[in-house]
Amino acid sequence: MVRLPLTSEEVERGQRLGALLRRARGGRSMLETALDARVSPETLRKIESGRVATPAFQTIAAIADVLGLSLDAVWAAMNQPEPGVEPAGSGRNASERLAS
Repeated sequence: MVRLPLTSEEVERGQRLGALLRRARGGRSMLETALDARVSPETLRKIESGRVATPAFQTIAAIADVLGLSLDAVWAAMNQPEPGVEPAGSGRNASERLAS
C-alpha cells in the first residue's frame, strides 16, 4: 500500500491529538494507559509525540475510552485550529479523511 504524504493540516491535527492525550493522561503512566487501551506503549508514545499523525480510529477510540474522553471531545480538539493561526486551506478533504 502506498501512503500519500501527510498535509500540514494532518500533521497539525496529529500534534493536537497527541497534546490532548498527554494532558488527559495526566500523572498516569504511559505504560498503564497503553496496556489498559490494549495498544503498545510504543504506539501511544508515537501518537502522543505527533509521530503518528493519523492513527487508526479503533486506536483513538480505545485510548479515549481509557482516559475518559468522548470521541466528540477528541474530534473537536483535533480540529480546533490554534488561536491566531490561519488555516492553510479549506481542509475539507483532510477533515473528511479517516485514517487507517
